[in-house]
Amino acid sequence: MADLDSYGSDDEDEEDSSSGYLSTCICGHGVMEHGADASSLGDTEFKRRGRVAVRLDELLKDVNRLLDFDYIDDDIANLRLQMGRFNSRTSSSSQTHSSPANEPASPVSSVLSDVPPPSKRRRVSESSLSDADDDDDDDDDENKPLAARMSIKTAPDGSRTATAGKRSGKKMKSKGHVAPTSIQPPTGREQAEMNGHINGVNGHARIKLEEKLDESQLDRLATGVTVDTSNPEPPVKTEKAAVTELRKGIIQITPVENDAQPRSLVILTGLKTLFQKQLPKMPREYIARLVYDSNSRGLAIIKRGYKVVGGICFRPFPHRGFAEIVFFATASVDQIKGYGGMLMDHFKAHILQTYPGMLHFLTYADNYAVGYFRKQGFSKEITLDRAVWAGYIKDYEGGTIMQCTMVRKVDYLDKANIIAQQREAILNKIREMSRSHIVYAGLPQFQDGAGEGVTVDVKDIPGLLPRRSAEHTFLQHLLSDLQGHSQAWPFLHPVPAEDVEDYYDVIKRPMGDTMEHKLETNQYASLRGFIDDAQLIFDNCRLYNPEGSVYAKAATKMEKFLKDQVAERLKSEA
Repeated sequence: MADLDSYGSDDEDEEDSSSGYLSTCICGHGVMEHGADASSLGDTEFKRRGRVAVRLDELLKDVNRLLDFDYIDDDIANLRLQMGRFNSRTSSSSQTHSSPANEPASPVSSVLSDVPPPSKRRRVSESSLSDADDDDDDDDDENKPLAARMSIKTAPDGSRTATAGKRSGKKMKSKGHVAPTSIQPPTGREQAEMNGHINGVNGHARIKLEEKLDESQLDRLATGVTVDTSNPEPPVKTEKAAVTELRKGIIQITPVENDAQPRSLVILTGLKTLFQKQLPKMPREYIARLVYDSNSRGLAIIKRGYKVVGGICFRPFPHRGFAEIVFFATASVDQIKGYGGMLMDHFKAHILQTYPGMLHFLTYADNYAVGYFRKQGFSKEITLDRAVWAGYIKDYEGGTIMQCTMVRKVDYLDKANIIAQQREAILNKIREMSRSHIVYAGLPQFQDGAGEGVTVDVKDIPGLLPRRSAEHTFLQHLLSDLQGHSQAWPFLHPVPAEDVEDYYDVIKRPMGDTMEHKLETNQYASLRGFIDDAQLIFDNCRLYNPEGSVYAKAATKMEKFLKDQVAERLKSEA
């Protein structure tokens, strides 16, 4: 601004306008010379620019650069683009009568623009702070541009004195020099612009589903588990700082709602301040509106003096069986202490105790929060019927909707102990099936004091399995291919005698799992023995089942597949 001394002044001689501080730009020209007055821009665009100016002041204040007009970052640059020269795309008549939905996208459109309500809004309840006109007169100062409240000039003696915040002693006019206060909550597209990207098609949110792992992937991930359990006792995990502070009473976790009690209002104000600091791109008025909403509930981590260092704001829908997590944040300096995980565990326990029939959570997470929510049991796969939650929660484009479903029998406050018991049970099962946990003393030839240059023949190392031939490796691959064939399902398991009573009366040489056992114990001296056993399985199937049955047809196809594989093998060796 050209003159900071008059920026937001309360003098009665100044122009009576709610946006008088915008009358002069840095070049010294007025808004009319630039075509930026209310009559040129229109009331809607003029108010929008006022809100953009307020947001610019807030961002500059956050980085202590409120009066540094040369400072710029990505957020500042993006907002300044929305203050460029206005080019009307429609005639005045069309602006009056056309629908906003039919207007083309404007280059000056903003996340702070006045736009029609989104198609998907909360339908159950409305915020108790939905109208800015209901605020007390004490909130007027908060709605002023920060530069108007904190502009500083240098006195002749070199001292710095605040001028904009100083009262002149005169009675204020009914219209102060403040930016418009009626700021709508962000729509889905506005929230997407805040996050820097838009997700979905034609403005509709897109639900991302997690890809399922097939059996082969699970087998591959579970193969080759090596367990080093020289100490059979489970290791004692170090207690996290958050748990220690909670146990010592340094912090407390308390539920809170807007019941008009002084203690509740203090904690809610702390939550509001925390969310506004940790979510800088979210409009502050929108955060305040939801936090103070009588339909919202909160869970806060507080220290001495009701200092809020972490919290969650949610909206319960007990009659629908789910809750929406609206805001979730912890103080930056305390995030490494484990506050986030501990808060989520207490939140789940609180919901199970307070709302026994509400087992599902839904939330919209940005790209940075998806990993955290996944660790807390959330998934991108939405199993809750859309008819249950659609229209009840705020739809954010650009975020990923995630769901968490709780289990009643789980004590989430004792989760660490439960997981430790499950881990130990899995390790015990592995020890029953594997010897990888056994630690041997090592070869005596390489113990301390042994001479240098000692070599050991591989055959003299105890415990090594004999090397298998290339033919044995081929048989392993061939058996695996046979078991994975689409027509192998009748031959994967032995025929149960209780289901087919006369099978073992007809079939005198049943095979069952014989082939797999013989291959693992090196009982096949050659390829011929393997082929004979496979042929016996197919012959038994055709002997017991009718020729046109699915079992007989499967046996014929499997027999042909086996012969083709063997022929290809013999051809490659020739």
